[in-house]
This record gives sequence, C-alpha cells and structure tokens, in this order.
Amino acid sequence: MSLVWTLIAGFLYAEIALVLLLILPVASPYRWNRFFKSKFLAMLGQQAHIYYPLILGLLVIFLLESIREMRKYSGLQESNEVHLNVEMQHSMKMFRAQRNFYITGFAIFLLLVIRRLVNLICNQANLLAQSEASMKQAQSATAAARSLMDDKKTEKAKEAGEDTTLIELSRLRRRVQGLTARVS
Repeated sequence: MSLVWTLIAGFLYAEIALVLLLILPVASPYRWNRFFKSKFLAMLGQQAHIYYPLILGLLVIFLLESIREMRKYSGLQESNEVHLNVEMQHSMKMFRAQRNFYITGFAIFLLLVIRRLVNLICNQANLLAQSEASMKQAQSATAAARSLMDDKKTEKAKEAGEDTTLIELSRLRRRVQGLTARVS
C-alpha cells in the first residue's frame, strides 16, 4: 500500500472510531454540544467551510483514480494466452484497485455521516434544553395558578365564615407536598 492509500485508510479508520464514539451512549447530548461549542472546535468550525470541501474533493479524486485503475486492469483479463506470473500480478493490481475504491468510497460515505450525526446531536441537545425550559415554565405557571386558586378558596371561606386556620393549614400542607415533590 502506498503512503497516500495508507493515509486514506487511516482516515477511514479514524472516521469509523468517531462514528462509533458518536453513536454509542458515551456522553449525553448536552456534553457533546458543549464539546462541539468549545473554543478549539469553534476555531476549527470557522475554517470548516474550507476543510470539508477540500477533504471531500481529495477523496473524490482518489475515488476516480481507483475507478480508472479498475477499468485499466479489467480489460486485460480477456486474453487467455497470458503467462501465470503476469496473470497473478494483474490480479494483484486489480485487487489493490478494488480495495482502494472501497476504502475511498466508505471514507466519503462516513464523512457525510459524521457531518449529519454532529448536526443531529447538536439539534437534539438544543431541543432537550428547550423542552426542559418549557417544562419548568409550565410547572411555575401551574404553581402560580394553584396559589391563586388557594387564595380564592381562603377568601370564599372567609366570606362563608369557616374556620380560616383549617383552610390555611390545608393550603400549607398542599404547598409542602408540592415542594417535597419538586425536591425528589
């Protein structure tokens, strides 16, 4: 394997490891989002509009090169009068061309998958944060509505002449239950 194809294979292996790391539940979406928004990755992200097409373009060029090599060696298998040693060398070169084709094809595919996974993880973290904020807002609105309803009940009870200490005691018990529910 030449140095270029070794580097492309190494890039493919790094992509496989990164996809596994992103897919497995190693970290929560919040942590991934914090990691993606870190200063270092933000600095790289500013240059991503240059790096991503450059890497993709290089991989496409090497994919086309491997296709050219495959076509070059696929036409030579027609002749039956070829010596065995030459035929073995030809088969070896065809195998290398096919291997290079698969390596670059999968590297391109995983490059696209990684970009999509990062976008989906960031979106998921944002949606979870919005959901949590909406839930807290709904809980505070519910608590405010309950306190208003309790205040109205106490006013009605005062108007009706009921014992206000019992009503106040029941209102405080409900408030304690609501607070203990929030804590646990």
